[in-house]
Amino acid sequence: MTANINKSPIIRLDKEDNIVVARAEIKAGTFIPEENVIIKNDIPLGHKFAAHDIKKGETILKYNTAIGTAARDIAAGEHVHINEIHFERTQKEYEYCVDYKPLEIVPEEKRRTFMGIVREDGRIATRNCICVIVCSNCAATVARKIADHFDEEILRQFPNVDAVVPLIHQSGCGLERTGADIDNLRQLIAGTVKHPNMYGAVIVALGCEVVNIDTLIDMKELKGANIRRLVIQEEGGSRKSVEKGIKMIADMLPEANKIHRQPVPISELKVGMECGGSDTFSGIGANPALGKAMDKLCKEGGSCVLTEPTELIGCEGAIVRRAKDKETAQKVIDMMQYWLKEGEGRDCQIYGKVSPGNNAGGISNVLEKALGSAKKGGSTPLNDVIWYAEPLTQPGFNIMNSPSYDPMSAAALFASGCNMLAFTTGRGSCYGTRHMPTVKISSNTKLYKFQNDDMDINAGTIADGTETIDEVADRIFEEIIEAASGKKTKSELFGMGCDEFAVWSHGMIS
Repeated sequence: MTANINKSPIIRLDKEDNIVVARAEIKAGTFIPEENVIIKNDIPLGHKFAAHDIKKGETILKYNTAIGTAARDIAAGEHVHINEIHFERTQKEYEYCVDYKPLEIVPEEKRRTFMGIVREDGRIATRNCICVIVCSNCAATVARKIADHFDEEILRQFPNVDAVVPLIHQSGCGLERTGADIDNLRQLIAGTVKHPNMYGAVIVALGCEVVNIDTLIDMKELKGANIRRLVIQEEGGSRKSVEKGIKMIADMLPEANKIHRQPVPISELKVGMECGGSDTFSGIGANPALGKAMDKLCKEGGSCVLTEPTELIGCEGAIVRRAKDKETAQKVIDMMQYWLKEGEGRDCQIYGKVSPGNNAGGISNVLEKALGSAKKGGSTPLNDVIWYAEPLTQPGFNIMNSPSYDPMSAAALFASGCNMLAFTTGRGSCYGTRHMPTVKISSNTKLYKFQNDDMDINAGTIADGTETIDEVADRIFEEIIEAASGKKTKSELFGMGCDEFAVWSHGMIS
């Protein structure tokens, strides 16, 4: 049943809330009959105002959940935002696994299918690409020139090859020879190259960088991968290296083209979840709808991975309650403690502040942001917590540890094995790739219309009152299946993803 159109300019999220959200811009002096309130100052789209007088120190409630306390006395109808809300964290007693209920999985013979690519080893791909990936930024131009040679005209001869993708990062040298940064980079490269969406790879090195190409190729994670080795210092310089790299890929293309799509169960889908440039409507509509779509996928035996744990602060208790066992629950707590320690004494998101774009979209602090961000994870049990770019092994709902920076997290989701990405945005993130189909979901209709070349789905219909969360969830679910089956997403059509490949450096905490 379709939702009724609601022309009210406000959204009340819970009857206990003392703030209300503006569905549209509201001018000062407007009378809101539902709340019996006159608006005191202009309220921008997606921002909050006081539903009644709030005393200094009183808890501010959104979704009937505390997002801080009043920093001063706030009159009914006043704008409630950064300066009016005092952020504070409280110590929690965690309840391990109390909400855990085993998920009833749809029998295999009854599962939905998508048109996937079955590799020789049985792994399932959603795209058929070749990548040119660098050991260090020193090889960046050579790698780009190799990939750029294979333009649309050349690839028309190989209609089953989706793209030749340059994957260029800023790291690879000037690193400690041991430790988290070099481990993250090696794991990211290995997972990317060995991913089923990659038919093959040319790995390009300058030759003297810390991330040694031969050490990389000898990693156990790359055993059996279809790799070509190219070292600039061994080939006689950049021009000769480009010529040789072009020949390497030209030799691969005829074999790469010998694939066809066939029906495979959607239990083979592994969907990463991201949100970037969030606004108030992300938490109200787009994220809950994505969460429900992921619940459907998990019930069909598929996998989904939530990341950016600094955006879960304050909500981790609810996730701990959903964990399948105490060990998994403890991984969540340890992950959050890691970020709290990393951010201690530093001006970063986990200690309250969110980005200027989040603020402009009506989000006041990280607690409010977390309430919406966590909704992407749906309601099914938490089956595992994995490290950055670590291989995904458990079906169902997972969390991956990573910084809250979309290119770094998305690159790691792909390396972990995700073959799709679902990305919600309220402010207008443009992120996407050609090797991991990225379904972009707009949280508000204004953005969908304004940035239509980037957005695949409008979830703003929820805030508009013209669709329910369940109806939008169904649309997201179907769009993911279509994209996995070969339908090009908006970001693919634009050619997005050549410069959005980034690795986690531990100076990056967000």
